[in-house]
Amino acid sequence: MEIFIPSSTLIVFGQLLLATFLGMLLGTECSVIAGKGAGTRTFALVALGACLFTVVSVLVTSGYIGVVNFDPMRLTAGVITGIGFLGAGVIIFRDDMLKGLTTAAGLWVSAAIGVSVGFGLYSIAIFTTFLTLLVFTGIWFVENNLVTWTKNLRKIGHLKFTKKSD
Repeated sequence: MEIFIPSSTLIVFGQLLLATFLGMLLGTECSVIAGKGAGTRTFALVALGACLFTVVSVLVTSGYIGVVNFDPMRLTAGVITGIGFLGAGVIIFRDDMLKGLTTAAGLWVSAAIGVSVGFGLYSIAIFTTFLTLLVFTGIWFVENNLVTWTKNLRKIGHLKFTKKSD
């Protein structure tokens, strides 16, 4: 028996994939080329979480059009704000090193997944969980190899990028 996935869900999957990929591109530039603290995984997770919160907002609010004095996204706004404070507590700056950004971004995506499940968007939440695991594990490997590769190119003089100031 085949599992039926509506075409609108496949479109959402595509949106989540695109957001993750575009965030990865931005993060790769920041971490590998510019040498900034926030890297490929952090940018990918933030883009993924923001996309998921937006998709949930669109899907959920469209189901409640015309209902007076009812906004299901107020709860979600509170979750987003609260998880922002929790994520800020995870980020540590010590010895010119910024730590915890990816963990904070992962917490934020986890909150988005929780909101999705709460609103009954199960397949989207499951798909986003797999994307998040891919970013946490697979992209870590790619990013580390890119950093090593660019360091080697800088050593032999083939790459002239320098660290930019903010």
